[in-house]
Amino acid sequence: MAEPDSWDDDAPQITPPTHPQSRLNANAPSFSFNPNAVSFNPSAPVFTPSCISSQSVGLNNQSPAPPPPETIVIESPDPISIVSADVSPQEGSAEPMVDDKQDNHSPFEDPTDPVSDSLSSLSVHDTSDKKDYPMEDVEEDEEDTLSHLNVVFIGHVDAGKSTIGGQVLFLTGQVDERSIQKYEREAKEKNRDSWYMAYIMDTNEEERAKGKTVEVGRGHFETSKRRFTILDAPGHKNYVPNMISGASQADIGVLVISARKGEFETGFERGGQTREHAQLAKTLGVSKLLVVVNKMDEPSVNWSKERFDEIEKKLNPFLRSCGYNVKKDVIFLPISGLHGINMKEKVSKSVCPWWDGPTFFQALDEVQVPPRDPAAPFRMPIIDKYRDMGTVVMGKIESGTVRRGDSLMVMPNKAQVKVISILRDADEVRTAKPGENLRIKISGVEEEDILAGFVLCSIEKPIAAVREFDAQLQILELLDHKAIFTAGYKAVLHVHSVVEECEIIELLQQIDPKTKKVAKKKPLFVKSGAVVVVRIQVVDIICVERFDDFAQLGRFTLRDEGKTVAIGKVTNLVLD
Repeated sequence: MAEPDSWDDDAPQITPPTHPQSRLNANAPSFSFNPNAVSFNPSAPVFTPSCISSQSVGLNNQSPAPPPPETIVIESPDPISIVSADVSPQEGSAEPMVDDKQDNHSPFEDPTDPVSDSLSSLSVHDTSDKKDYPMEDVEEDEEDTLSHLNVVFIGHVDAGKSTIGGQVLFLTGQVDERSIQKYEREAKEKNRDSWYMAYIMDTNEEERAKGKTVEVGRGHFETSKRRFTILDAPGHKNYVPNMISGASQADIGVLVISARKGEFETGFERGGQTREHAQLAKTLGVSKLLVVVNKMDEPSVNWSKERFDEIEKKLNPFLRSCGYNVKKDVIFLPISGLHGINMKEKVSKSVCPWWDGPTFFQALDEVQVPPRDPAAPFRMPIIDKYRDMGTVVMGKIESGTVRRGDSLMVMPNKAQVKVISILRDADEVRTAKPGENLRIKISGVEEEDILAGFVLCSIEKPIAAVREFDAQLQILELLDHKAIFTAGYKAVLHVHSVVEECEIIELLQQIDPKTKKVAKKKPLFVKSGAVVVVRIQVVDIICVERFDDFAQLGRFTLRDEGKTVAIGKVTNLVLD
């Protein structure tokens, strides 16, 4: 018998046995397969004929189950290719391993285990009747009794957003003490002792070295009432597009204000990010706002009620002008993010005798958000995608419900896909409802054919894909050297997860801000502060909805040279 090339020169040669019903032994090339006794161990040695043993491997280190009543052993002429069939399955036993092209799972495969994907390459053909083991009876998700909210942290640079986010994860047990000690050492090495909590959210070296968040950080935690996803948005003006991406996924916002002398004033004055972030959050659909006055333990503040009241008094008129109802939609509360004071436990009266309001966690649990419709047509804007043994898309469900096995459509390229699996945080689930941030593995489309801004939607009622649409704009503040807004004005459009260049091709109407009625038809130009209805044209086809039909996919912002110049809502779609 010739030696295969892949064997070592000194490996013993195995010759086929002469007895047709040979039992498992060190020299036998065939074996009896018992689905109740065999388990897969990814760390086991590579299979070679020399390491076949007569010892059964028990599932989870338990004693092996008895073999089935009747087993047919099929001899294979190839000493390595082994096929066995069990013709008498035991009632109540696990479902046998099947071909990886089928939707059923192996009995040795945990659908939530990352190792399970590698098991799909094993193929054992079994003649057991599979109709007795429906997947629905095996994999029932536990009822999710906790509602889910997405929380975005916004505010001026260095206000303490990442530090608060890290402290939240630490207080809820998502980060252990050993990791905190490691971050403290790293911060001391960089002579930035107070940055260690921010390292939980700021994970790359660029962010840690500069102390500035660049990408939107993510974290997950739970309270007794709700599940939360933290979205830590960057505060620097250079990274406002990333902040828009994070805020577009949020249900509620946490506007972080630094109480330190001079820092609040810098963020709130003209050109500060406190103003722009609050305006953008309202435009992007963040209807509720928690204003946390951070750094109250700073020596220049020392939990001063006068400083807290001063900040609240200055912010209220501005937030009202953004569209917030300051009595119903806005909550002010003092905290210390670095030391976790008044976050999970209430601040001591000896420290802050004048505060009788809620803690940060209590405010998060009690805030009310608009109801969502799980029965509406499915909509999930795609914010990112990657390849992981298939195409995986990421996004937040804006409406509808998704289930494993659903057939959906990716717009605007109209690719029909099938949902293979749904991942919520690190857990695989069978269904997901509106408001959830998910990773969905789909088949039927390649990863390179999907872009951020595409929308995963229902086949029956897909989202519209257009190049032109009419919109009502509120002009905020135009650039000094481009002080007139007219046809031909070019800007960057931000709508849900879409970032696209656009051009104003026509001014249709000018609206009186006070009466909300048409003041002038087809004006030649308008200036800062005007309300105008325009027709907008984009370079590539995008997916949008009318604001009246679907507010979250019909509101947008226009930015020019790094500055937000207008906010708007889609009023009409120009379909081809």
